[in-house]
Amino acid sequence: MSTVTAPRREDVRQAQAAESDRTKSENRLGLRLVAPAVVFMLLVTAWPMLQALYLSLFRYRLTAPDDREFVGIANYTTVLTDRLFWLDTWNTVLIMVVTVAVELVIGFAFAMVMHRIVFARGVIRTSILIPYGIITVVSAFAWQFAFSLNNGFVNNWLPFVDENFNWFGDHWPAMFAIMVSEIWKTTPFMALLLLAGLSQVSEDMLEAAKVDGATWWQRLWKVILPNMRAAIMVAVLFRALDAYRIFDNIFVMTKGAQETESASFLTYRQVIEQVQLGLGSALSVLLFLSVLLIAWLIVKLFKVDLAQARGEG
Repeated sequence: MSTVTAPRREDVRQAQAAESDRTKSENRLGLRLVAPAVVFMLLVTAWPMLQALYLSLFRYRLTAPDDREFVGIANYTTVLTDRLFWLDTWNTVLIMVVTVAVELVIGFAFAMVMHRIVFARGVIRTSILIPYGIITVVSAFAWQFAFSLNNGFVNNWLPFVDENFNWFGDHWPAMFAIMVSEIWKTTPFMALLLLAGLSQVSEDMLEAAKVDGATWWQRLWKVILPNMRAAIMVAVLFRALDAYRIFDNIFVMTKGAQETESASFLTYRQVIEQVQLGLGSALSVLLFLSVLLIAWLIVKLFKVDLAQARGEG
């Protein structure tokens, strides 16, 4: 009869020490491998940001470089007290909130279809993802044509809209057209991110809930969505930051007319069209800070422990 003896305490300590040394060695190797990429990224991204921060402290027009004058925070005061800045910021936030909310609902429905479909799965998934493969400028031109007063087909397709209605003749219809273009183009990206989260929901949990008598609606709210919270946060975060930088659709469809400018479009006009590098740089810095604020708010709102979601907690 054999006997089972507990491992000696000294052997356990040696094993833990060896494992600890191996972990430290792997961590050091990981840091060495990513260090060149991190340094390169810092050089590429940090230098333009520092240059913009420096230029924002000057009254500097590119057509008169010799007249450059240090003005401190005067450019920021000018921007923050200007009605146009707040109007464009409101447009940007409105587009971000509406498009991300609609894309979240439609994207989740698409993700459910792509996850559950049992026939022609490749064809259906490809069909759903096609809009995301189209260049944004091309998509914007297509939707501008669709909403066009002279050649568009939207007025003919919608029975409650007059056939002579000009979608780009007023603020709200123009904003609606811009949002439709944005939603059509980027909903597949949201669906793709949600599909990744949906595939991680345990089928065993769903079967157990079904055996317990939970309805489809209860399984959705009590099992599926809570287990997808990390994926939903990532999808919302990526799309919110992307939507906040909206530029292409507005540039192509309205060129900022009817008060449809976004914060990025205002920055473009100041820097590229009016060559006001000082004011444009101040706008760029404020845009960067607002993006950081939005990212922080979304992470705080979802309260997701990413380490735990990765199984490291």
